[in-house]
Amino acid sequence: MFHIVLVHPEIPPNTGNVIRLCANTGWHLHLIEPLAFSMDDKQLRRAGLDYHETARVKSHTSWEAFLAAEAITGADCFALTTKGENNPYGVRFAPGNYLVFGSETKGLPETIRAQIPRANWLRLPMKDGQRSLNLSNAVAIMGYEAWRQNDFA
Repeated sequence: MFHIVLVHPEIPPNTGNVIRLCANTGWHLHLIEPLAFSMDDKQLRRAGLDYHETARVKSHTSWEAFLAAEAITGADCFALTTKGENNPYGVRFAPGNYLVFGSETKGLPETIRAQIPRANWLRLPMKDGQRSLNLSNAVAIMGYEAWRQNDFA
């Protein structure tokens, strides 16, 4: 099982899509506050359909609270960031890994990136000159690659 971590998500339908994805894969979802919306947001609920009840979602008041609650360090995490230089397809993922994603408009804050080893900063391949992928798409791509490497166990 993998952990998906969304730091300060801003767009309710993206988070709703990730909730649905996590419900269907068994991954755990961690939301790092502040969120730019309420968990009762209509768009979030619509995107997540009726999967909210079956998804394992935890909200954490801060990055530090998340690390303490999960009893982990940044070394247990992989940061998906446009600042990354490593291709995620050359990394070996293991069950229990945390895949960390920043907000849609600001990305992963430098203060959080700095706590994750630079070797764990990953960037999805894209055409030159492009900035980023949609958050829920990036989560799906990375999550399924990690899961595939582990025979979808």
